[in-house]
Amino acid sequence: MPHSAVTRQQRQRAKSLRQRMTRAETLFWRYVKAGHLDGLSFRRQAPIGSCIVDFVCLAARVIVEIDGETHDFVESQRRDARRDEWLASRGYVVLRFTNEDVLSSLEGVLLTIRDTARSQLDTPPSLSLPRPTSGLPDFG
Repeated sequence: MPHSAVTRQQRQRAKSLRQRMTRAETLFWRYVKAGHLDGLSFRRQAPIGSCIVDFVCLAARVIVEIDGETHDFVESQRRDARRDEWLASRGYVVLRFTNEDVLSSLEGVLLTIRDTARSQLDTPPSLSLPRPTSGLPDFG
């Protein structure tokens, strides 16, 4: 799947978000950037399409969102659901945790991410190749 172009505005927004990470995001980043999570590589504040996701492991196609109180409002939850659906349609699994989840139970959060990443990596890509009707493939 080709990468979509990242606009200058997206790049600046991502950079700004990296500079203003919450305490929970900083704690999570310090742990995963050192490769402590099964050696998986993560990017932070990464643009994907028109979205900027908190953290993404491209190899496993797992996105980790660490949400603060602003995500408690109904409209924010609707926007998050639409965004998650769009990302899922591109093959990503979106895991959402609250700041409190990360700060009080980092080990549990990491275990959930590890299990999800493993299952994503163990799942072979879906190939929809037509089955030949005769004994030989038809490349005609």
